[in-house]
Amino acid sequence: MTRLIVADDAPFIREIVRHALEKAGSIILVGEAVDGVEAVELAMKARPDVILMDIIMPRKSGIEASKEILERLPGTRIIAFSTVDQETMVMRALEAGCVSFMEKPFKGEDLIRAIQESMSK
Repeated sequence: MTRLIVADDAPFIREIVRHALEKAGSIILVGEAVDGVEAVELAMKARPDVILMDIIMPRKSGIEASKEILERLPGTRIIAFSTVDQETMVMRALEAGCVSFMEKPFKGEDLIRAIQESMSK
């Protein structure tokens, strides 16, 4: 079973993720964070395999949170996502150590595929 955290300040995105995971079966949602600070704290407690990380969040950006998490939990796979699909944003996420980038909104099956693919990276 893959353990997952979703970090996004938009409740409807967290709901989309929860709904997609219900269908997947092999992925367990172990926590939800509403900003980058919560994402780091939750990652340290839950030790997930994968984190879905929104790039633009209050208090601490997804880029900053990703860097901090990967310094402390280097085996964690982080999939960055954002409504902003600017090349510079994607590059910053990948340079921070994220394994991939998804543009919001996304389909549930695309999300599940991205999570499964991240486990082989």
